[in-house]
Amino acid sequence: MIISERIFRILEKRGMSQIEFSQATGISQSTISDWKRKKTNPASDKIMIICDVLNVTPYELLQGTKNSKSKSDDYLVASKGTSGYEILTEIEDLDEKQIERLKGYINALKE
Repeated sequence: MIISERIFRILEKRGMSQIEFSQATGISQSTISDWKRKKTNPASDKIMIICDVLNVTPYELLQGTKNSKSKSDDYLVASKGTSGYEILTEIEDLDEKQIERLKGYINALKE
């Protein structure tokens, strides 16, 4: 199965129309329609936004399966403008000692 077929299967499963998908991703309706008619795939620069809108991992979209402990799970995606993104950008400026302190604080919050 090609990637675009997976996209349309997920859209159907979610009850999302192509118009809604277009509005959510910023990808033109004609481009999305072309994927279906011409059996083509989205450009690589669109994969992450598609995954974000469909709430799937790139692994799920590209391979069509969920893999609970694959190497592809070694990353997280945080969209710019979200609190997760802001936290990650702040962490980048910390030194090792500060990161260890932060880990301790996070563990304390979990208790």
